[in-house]
Amino acid sequence: MRAVTRPLADVVGDAPDLNDVACGHGYLFVRDGVGVAGRGVARRVETSDAVAALAAIEHDSTVEGVTPLALGSVPFAPGFRGELIIPQVTVGKRDDGISWVTWVDDVDPTAALAPVSEPVPVAANYTIGNSRSTAPHSTEVYLDAVTAARDAVRAGALTKAVIARPITVTADVPMDIHAVLQRLKASFGSSYRYSIDGFVGASPELLVEVAGATVRSHPLAGTTRRTGDVDNDRALAAELQASAKNQIEHRIVIDVVHDTLLPWASYLDWEPEPSIVSVANVQHLGTRMEGMLSQPGPSVIELVQALSPTPALGGHPRAAALDLISNVEGFERGRYGGAVGWVDAAGNGTWAVAIRCAEFSADRMSARLVAGGGIVADSEPLAELAETQAKFQAMLSAIVRP
Repeated sequence: MRAVTRPLADVVGDAPDLNDVACGHGYLFVRDGVGVAGRGVARRVETSDAVAALAAIEHDSTVEGVTPLALGSVPFAPGFRGELIIPQVTVGKRDDGISWVTWVDDVDPTAALAPVSEPVPVAANYTIGNSRSTAPHSTEVYLDAVTAARDAVRAGALTKAVIARPITVTADVPMDIHAVLQRLKASFGSSYRYSIDGFVGASPELLVEVAGATVRSHPLAGTTRRTGDVDNDRALAAELQASAKNQIEHRIVIDVVHDTLLPWASYLDWEPEPSIVSVANVQHLGTRMEGMLSQPGPSVIELVQALSPTPALGGHPRAAALDLISNVEGFERGRYGGAVGWVDAAGNGTWAVAIRCAEFSADRMSARLVAGGGIVADSEPLAELAETQAKFQAMLSAIVRP
């Protein structure tokens, strides 16, 4: 396999929006206009083999620091093999303003990146609730699962478990993923927005990023709603920071992420106190971490596999929490709660926690959404249900909004 990389302006002129590169059937991972998008499939590789497969590609590049890359996701359940995609054509935009395009073998990049018409608004009727893919799951199943998790924490069997629930959106016409991506960009531009094989979302949570020797993570845990009223939201944020329940939930996640990364790092710094991370529909407690990896360092894939699923999506201790989830949750999470992102031939990359997402069916007539929250000793089932309802709004508004 041979790849060519050139400045984007030398190939297609003005830099296209990455959402428009991905459109409805391509691949996307972007935040604040920085990221990558691709079209076509040159090769699919197992996650663990991705760095070696990319490094084996013969590469002709005139853009410093750019190597072939792959995008994809890893599922929630540990031990399940993920799959990454090396696109036929990849467009990248960096935070230093450099844009580039990589194409594989004999693909014509100009033709491959030909503009696609804007999504045409289509009147659709939507149904939100259970379907064959989520039945027999119900609100009662979720509330019982939350109660079981809370009781297990109170009994000392574990310190935290994350319980989630699914809903399904169905439509009477195919749903337009390109339009969904544009809506997510408008409302969640500062989140990590992604589209991989019908798996679409806008995650506010950075799992791990590797850039040379630098490693970063931004774990989130602890959530409250946003109302749109500045004063009210400020009061809710203050309550979140003062909440013992949410601080305990957050501390568990921070300690595990820190302790997992530390053996690879020559140093690792983090914020002394969590800060508020706000997106369009909710507010979270978040703690930034940054450090330097001992060299030779691990690839971002190695760190993803070590970290995922974090206690923010599974629980702690991990084995006990995952066992409880399997016994009480009542559905298979699939890609929800895993990780999504990209890796290049040098092992660099950025991966987000796979939340605020939807999995679209092949015919685009239905989409499964999943949301959950961390359960500790003070958790109340109905309050946890309300938290999932707030989290669902990120994707619901992007799907059903005209």
